[in-house]
Amino acid sequence: MKNIKIAVAGAGLIGRRHIELVQASESCELLAIVDPCATAIEIARSAGVPLYESLEKLFAQQHPDGVILATPNHLHVENALTCIKQGVSALIEKPVAHTLEEGKRLLEMTERSGARLLVGHHRAHSAILQRAREIIAEGIIGAPVAVMGSALFYKPDDYFDAAPWRRQAGGGPVLINMIHEIGNLRSLCGEIVSVQAQASNATRGFPVEDTVSINLRFANGALGTFLLSDTAACARSWEQTARENKSYPSYADEDCYVISGTLGSLSIPTMRLKYYARKEDRSWWKPFHTTTAELVEADPLERQLEHFCAVIRGETEPLVSVRDGLANLLITEAIAEAARTGKVVPTDSM
Repeated sequence: MKNIKIAVAGAGLIGRRHIELVQASESCELLAIVDPCATAIEIARSAGVPLYESLEKLFAQQHPDGVILATPNHLHVENALTCIKQGVSALIEKPVAHTLEEGKRLLEMTERSGARLLVGHHRAHSAILQRAREIIAEGIIGAPVAVMGSALFYKPDDYFDAAPWRRQAGGGPVLINMIHEIGNLRSLCGEIVSVQAQASNATRGFPVEDTVSINLRFANGALGTFLLSDTAACARSWEQTARENKSYPSYADEDCYVISGTLGSLSIPTMRLKYYARKEDRSWWKPFHTTTAELVEADPLERQLEHFCAVIRGETEPLVSVRDGLANLLITEAIAEAARTGKVVPTDSM
């Protein structure tokens, strides 16, 4: 299966990026595009592949090895179920589902059928996160104790003008942006067992939040704090520090995460390490050993596509399974619930 045949469903912004990546890959080839919109006609013509209005029409004519589902969120589960019925692997763009109940329905069908589904939390394939996970696993900073994170950025007015629903409940940074951060933090520090949050809309005055302060408790006992805002003129966000999406300006002096352990700390994505070489040296009166871990730059979306091809070939299990994608969604919903009620929300209560 050197040339795996891939269909891309959804020719929007992220769908077009997937199309470009498939066309550039040596592991797979673009078989078809699925999109009912007239704007997709020229995209398919330019790509030199047939266009289908629905997955059902695609499967009636062709049988791809895999489908990338870059459709609107509310279609993710139904489209994934269609792929499962056809015995076709799928890469489902995040979020895995638009509601927890729908996500649970997909999880049940996935595990019952043994379907090979990958959820498109592409940051999980980041070379930065991979190296950070390795450093933490090596024990250089000791057992994780405290986590500080931020996603602080300023969304311009035209962001809201283009989609007025973003001014309403459900359109704020908790449900749109925080799911990315949850995936990162879970991969670095383990499962999140409870959350607390306070939200404010004082700056924009919209019915939805613009700024949120979040407390996290991890299963291993570590605690975390996270600041989230789409109205803070600040560069401390993944997009503006990781340099993985060249559309964003980046700032090499900024970090968005600091993981502190019993021996030292790791700042991400600069990969600056401060640690005690010996346990006996641990004291705020003594200096840290300081260094910066080396990184190899890589496009996480390219790496995700190569991983998807390996999943299709049966060479590996999905790095982000439906269960993982659902866990990210669940914790995001728990944060929204905590901000709404002012209570500590155990994630298992969701």
